[in-house]
Amino acid sequence: MFQKILIANRGEIALRVLRAAKELGIKTVVVHSTADADAMHVRLADESVCIGPPPSRESYLNIHQIVAACEITGADAVHPGYGFLSENAKFADILAAHHITFIGPSAEHIRIMGDKIEAKRTARRLGIPCVPGSDGAVSDETEAKRLAADIGYPVIIKAAAGGGGRGMKVARTEADLVEALHTARTEAGAAFGDDSVYIEKYLEKPRHIELQVFGDGAGKGVHLGERDCSLQRRHQKVWEEALSPALNESERARIGDICANAVAELGYSGAGTIEFLYENGEFYFIEMNTRLQVEHPVTEAITGLDLVHEQIRVASGGGLSVRQEDVKFQGHAIECRINAEDPRTFTPSPGTITHFHTPGGLGIRVDSGVYSGYRIPPYYDSLIGKLIVHGRNRVECMMRLRRALDEFVVDGIKTTLPLFRELVGNSDIANGDYDIHWLEKHLAESA
Repeated sequence: MFQKILIANRGEIALRVLRAAKELGIKTVVVHSTADADAMHVRLADESVCIGPPPSRESYLNIHQIVAACEITGADAVHPGYGFLSENAKFADILAAHHITFIGPSAEHIRIMGDKIEAKRTARRLGIPCVPGSDGAVSDETEAKRLAADIGYPVIIKAAAGGGGRGMKVARTEADLVEALHTARTEAGAAFGDDSVYIEKYLEKPRHIELQVFGDGAGKGVHLGERDCSLQRRHQKVWEEALSPALNESERARIGDICANAVAELGYSGAGTIEFLYENGEFYFIEMNTRLQVEHPVTEAITGLDLVHEQIRVASGGGLSVRQEDVKFQGHAIECRINAEDPRTFTPSPGTITHFHTPGGLGIRVDSGVYSGYRIPPYYDSLIGKLIVHGRNRVECMMRLRRALDEFVVDGIKTTLPLFRELVGNSDIANGDYDIHWLEKHLAESA
């Protein structure tokens, strides 16, 4: 087992990893920018190292400074959390060259799954169902028109190196296609430094279903059930639940076995999430995230497994702690992402939290690194906490969530709490009757 883990992240996920390491008796080091000197994870870590000024590129994305912090403190492993360098193959390679363990998959697997075109080819090879589309990057307008005609309109153009909805455009007719292709390429080049794009069939009313998987790196793999992440705005998840209200046990077992077998065949190590669009009983591969997800706590709630413990165990050579037959799903869980944003416009709302009170009681968990008097800096993601609620079934979970949201108090800034209080009383949400477009339509109608 590792002696000392450096946590190369900030906010609630840094605190989440720190707690897991402490429970395992492992010393912790956190790195931080000058803007995060008073952050909770900095206060609680065994050691902390300031690695630069507020801009991410000069601190949390500064590989040289992070490696130097490892060497100064004697850290023998790095947990990247999510975001920042968590899916950076170069970072994993550099750590390996310095004999420091990256708590995550191999650099090779990060590269494969980080390239959306190569990821799709790999998924097909592993027997994972994919959306009909191009086999690789689209070279010109003529090829794009031919492919779109073969696939059938509407189609969606996506950045090969992209994510977060950038470099993504829908074309419903051939007349739309040329402009959509040009716009997607321009956005992709600006956002990712790579203007390669590919084309897929556009599904009209799908759900977003993702499978949590783990591999031991030596040919064994398990799945820990699915999460439904269909409530989104601008392709960003807002509300996640496990298990999905849209799937039955046979569908769950079918796609779960496919994913677990794929991870095993790939020789994948650590945590991963295989994401799908789901429509009319069919699953269509979108991408694989080679890291811990923001929404991992709902999986922990229904399985009783600590996914960060599992990541550390696998990375240290201890293998998986469970076999597939050991994984049992208990009850239902929902996570709401509490962002420092205007609940209608989603405009960021940095500032000082004057009062912070979290809900409690059976089945309630709050993952957050903020506190009363904490000043939210304007430089980073607006996520300030996650409310996770677990119940014996979805009805109990929704009732408990309603009560927890009423107890949650964050004063001094705007947050998305009012949005969740509205959603928990909506009949479509109560019935589990929504798709990936539902939230944006609802917000537009209620504006």
